[in-house]
Amino acid sequence: MSQQKSKKTSPWYQCEKCQTYLLNKDVENHENFCPPRLDEVQHTFIHSETLCGILDTKTNEEIENLSSREKDGLVFVSQAAMQLCNFPIGDFVLLASNHQTVVPMVQKVWPTNEKSLTSVLVTKNCLQHSPFSLNDIVTVRKFDDSTSYKASQVSVVLLEGPKLLEITSELNNRLSKSYEGLYLTEGNTVHIMFYGTRLQFEIKAIEKRMDEDICNYVQKLSIGDSRPFYLVDASTKWKIYSNKGSFEEATKKGPTHQIAGLDNETEEIRELLNATLKKPKNSQFVQSNSVLLYGNSGTGKTALAKLLAEESKANVVEINAPDLYSKNSTSPEETIKELFENAIKNAPSVIILDEVDILCPTRSSRIADSEKRMVSTVLISLDAIAQNRQLRVFIIATTNKVDNIDVAFRRCGRLDREIEIPTPNPRSRNSILRKLLLGTHNLSDDDFQEISLTTHGFVGADLVSLCSQASLVCGRRTGDKIQLQDFKVALRKVRPSAMREVQIEVPNVKWSDIGGQDKLKLILRQAVEWPLKYADSFVRLGVTPPKGVLMFGPPGCSKTMIAKALATESGLNFLSIKGPELFSKWVGESEKAVREIFRKARQVAPSIVFFDEIDALGGERSAV
Repeated sequence: MSQQKSKKTSPWYQCEKCQTYLLNKDVENHENFCPPRLDEVQHTFIHSETLCGILDTKTNEEIENLSSREKDGLVFVSQAAMQLCNFPIGDFVLLASNHQTVVPMVQKVWPTNEKSLTSVLVTKNCLQHSPFSLNDIVTVRKFDDSTSYKASQVSVVLLEGPKLLEITSELNNRLSKSYEGLYLTEGNTVHIMFYGTRLQFEIKAIEKRMDEDICNYVQKLSIGDSRPFYLVDASTKWKIYSNKGSFEEATKKGPTHQIAGLDNETEEIRELLNATLKKPKNSQFVQSNSVLLYGNSGTGKTALAKLLAEESKANVVEINAPDLYSKNSTSPEETIKELFENAIKNAPSVIILDEVDILCPTRSSRIADSEKRMVSTVLISLDAIAQNRQLRVFIIATTNKVDNIDVAFRRCGRLDREIEIPTPNPRSRNSILRKLLLGTHNLSDDDFQEISLTTHGFVGADLVSLCSQASLVCGRRTGDKIQLQDFKVALRKVRPSAMREVQIEVPNVKWSDIGGQDKLKLILRQAVEWPLKYADSFVRLGVTPPKGVLMFGPPGCSKTMIAKALATESGLNFLSIKGPELFSKWVGESEKAVREIFRKARQVAPSIVFFDEIDALGGERSAV
């Protein structure tokens, strides 16, 4: 083997065979190990602009305009090594070990005159919070930022610090600001000083942001390292867990109870959202980029919108009326413009318009001019997004009063799709209850079925209230697990929220309290109870149950009491309406009252609408 000496004064020799740079003292050793191998390093060297050196600590040397935190993010190498490796000062380099199990780090490179020409130096604090050890063999090479991703969310677990650390927004912001503009990977450790206490966290998971099309992702996977790095910026969210157990528990959970029972609606919205956010940048396809979720209060519209937005890993912008009118905000119109501009700037984004009926009410002479200007501003912002097909911005609007929204919004190009979030059916209620009571109940499958069949008209929020009441009942009897009897007691106090305006307390009247009328009782049970209890039999026989029954007879023959007994025995929601109560002297109010009765009955179905004295409401029509 021959070596070529470039200059007599140069400390470097370059091997003619493998083009490796090495120090004079290592020339003889290199003859037996040419080319050098990272898994069996016999001496330090520079090969293919990669420095293989020995890790050591940097002494306390003041560097102007750099704080102690910034110095902890540096890796120091000799100026001669920087020139041979083509390292510009302050550029990102990858610091790795020859052991595959050690997690690499991305640091900024800085020149130094300490130690030998091939030494790799870091601060003592950096070494203490790194996976490396003193005198480890490490490699330093350029970091290719084109193979990295942008971080949408970073999940960290506390390693050092108070066991009962309170996770606050201030702590989250401190951590976010400290590592903004740096590259991280799963397994790295991060640390901050928080009110005089040093906190150290381990990065457990990093989620990438969808700001590139699929072609770029495939290219990065093909040319990047096996361990991806992520750039942390101002829009990156941090999720802090106080211990490893809480992180594992959170990652084990599937969809939360807030969207249980909404599988079909969730898939439909997710399909629309992904079609907009994951389309190529230069796509010219016309597709729906917005959806309006409507339904009764408490069905989970807002929770579903937020969960899907978070699941998309996109930038999330929430717009609601109270925030627009806060004391610290400028005019509502300017705030809306800024929020939409922020969503477009940080695309892909999801905009959530919560309670859009309050934000954009029907324009009429009764609303103020400021509200009309706000409606116009939202319309202009929606049109601006719809006209630019390349924008990857998706809009989710929610409301429980769909008829109160200005009609200009309910057309193609603005709020394209309208999806109803329905009141849960028995199967959905069963699924919601199982999610709510996970690990806290002593209920069988039959018990869940019984509760779900008796909670007619209960929305998700009502089921949460029911479970809370059942847990209180369980606590009174000093029980460890919630049982069926606890729910039976709780059902006496918790009623569907939609029934609170029209619900009339039904006396505890049973069939046994009414003498005679056996034929009428059987007819009513066949018309009301049997279709619910034996639904499969009705379908198999092709029998359509009746939708209404007219009971007539002289006063005092127990017509009203029979209706109340039917509601009690069947367990259905009972709406008792007297005909004269619906009349109003105002034009259109009587008709509106009738529509509202049937709307609420459908909302809490299956239900019984009992019109007492219907002759006063539905009298015979005549020409007089």
